[in-house]
Parts: sequence; C-alpha cells; structure tokens
Amino acid sequence: MRVFVTGATGFIGMPTVRELIAAGHEVLGLARSDEGAQSLAAIGAEVQHGALEDLDSLQKGAAASDAVIHLAFIHDWSNFLASCETDRRAIEAIGSALAGSNKPFLATGGLAGLAPPGQVATEKDVIPSDFPFPRVSEQTTLALISQGICASVVRLPQVHDRAKQGLITPLIETFRQNGTCAYVGDGSNLWPAAHVLDVARLYRLAIEKGATGTAWHAVAEEGVAMRDIVETLGRRLDLPVRSILPDEAPTFFGRFAMFAGFDMRASSALTRQTLGWEPTGPGLIADLAQLEVAG
Repeated sequence: MRVFVTGATGFIGMPTVRELIAAGHEVLGLARSDEGAQSLAAIGAEVQHGALEDLDSLQKGAAASDAVIHLAFIHDWSNFLASCETDRRAIEAIGSALAGSNKPFLATGGLAGLAPPGQVATEKDVIPSDFPFPRVSEQTTLALISQGICASVVRLPQVHDRAKQGLITPLIETFRQNGTCAYVGDGSNLWPAAHVLDVARLYRLAIEKGATGTAWHAVAEEGVAMRDIVETLGRRLDLPVRSILPDEAPTFFGRFAMFAGFDMRASSALTRQTLGWEPTGPGLIADLAQLEVAG
C-alpha cells in the first residue's frame, strides 16, 4: 500500500514512516523543507514537497496514494485558533481528493472532553457538541464518510520519549520560567500516555485495518497522576514542587491552565482487542525520570 503521510518529518511522523516501510508499505511523505525531504529520502520514503497551508500539495499527495495518514499540526500555541483552522482546511482538502474512492483516511484527534472527570473515556465516546475546544479534526474527518471515504481517527494521549512528552513539554518551559513546578489541588487528575514507538505502530495497524468511522485510542497507560508527573519533573529539573489552587492556575500556567487540572483518563481496550496492539515501550514516568534536559 502506498501511504501519504502529512507531518512525516515530525515527532510521531518519522517513527510512523519507519514503521510503515518496515512493514512493506511505500510512503509518500509531506516535507516543507529540503532538510526534511532529505531526512525522508534517507529512510526510504518518497517526498511530496509542500506544507499544511498548501492545499494543492495535500490534494496531490492524497490523490497519488492508496491511503492517507494525517499527522501534521502547527503547534503555535500563541495562535492556536489559526492552527486549528489550518488543520480543518487541510482535512477538507485531503477529503476532496479522496471523495468517492473509499480509500482509508486516518486523521489525528485528542482525548480531552470525551468523558466527565473521574470516568474513563472509551473508543465509543463522542466529543460533546458543546465542548469548548477549537480543534475539530475528529469531527471534520468523520464527516467525510458521507463522501465515500473510509475515514477514522487516532485519539492521542501524551505521546512521549525522553526528549518530548506532548503537553508536558511546554509545561516544562513554564516551570522553568516560574522557577517552580506545580500541580492543581491534590494533583490527582490523570493524563493518559503512550510511548512514541507504540503510537507509530498503532497508526500502521489502524491504516492497514481500514475501518470506517472508528476512533482508535493510542493509550498505553490509562492515567498517570499529575502529581506524579510534576514531582518527577521537579526532581529531574532540580526545582521545588508545590500545589496551587484552581484560581491560581491561569496566572501560573497561562494558556495551558485549562489542561493543567484536566482529568483525561482513557481506555484502549477496544483498540487492543481489534488491532492486536500491545504497547511495549517505557512508561511516562520512566521517560520523565530520564528526561533529556537542555543546558
């Protein structure tokens, strides 16, 4: 199968490309820069020059492939609304190239807001229509099913290795700026997690499955307590750790305040059963304990 991968040079993208090639698939990877193109070529992928904002390049890549994995996202937290709108347009552009083909299209979503605090989100849960979050990648992707596309989505937790850890990576910068690490309340809110190599394998299994209308959960650990995360970071960064009140969170965490106290516990039981996916990578705390700390 020839798979077009957006975000192919990214943190999750490169391991996914390697996983696909190792399994015998051909990969056409989207690359913005010459450096990115060279990195893809070096591991055996073909290159589609372009960018997420270049809808023509997305349509050409999708039309020239048997399946599409959409991993790209502009992680500009200072202009998150614009990033979400770019993502929505990109998904619709890919959809226009795949319409009527019944080709598999696997996009990327998240786990926030799927279940009330204290409950475990499952693959069957649907994002509430009134959930106040501007990224609508899942909703946009699944709407393409009516156009004759085999669309599904992977919901990501905190994806990690020793260098990057999802939303925790920008939180580390916040902790350094504040000179202290903090969690909200008693820090009992839970964040699900998975190692990046396990996530890459799930993308490969899901695109091979080619299911329609399915949400796959890339969850290795159902929920890691925020207090454990923050205390581990405090030791690794050599910073003090404290609890803060919920009304202090906006000042301390800034634009990440809404996530800091989020409880996002999630199960991957159905994903594992259906795809035979068994995560084997290190846990989140293990990677944070050996965090690659920049000087």
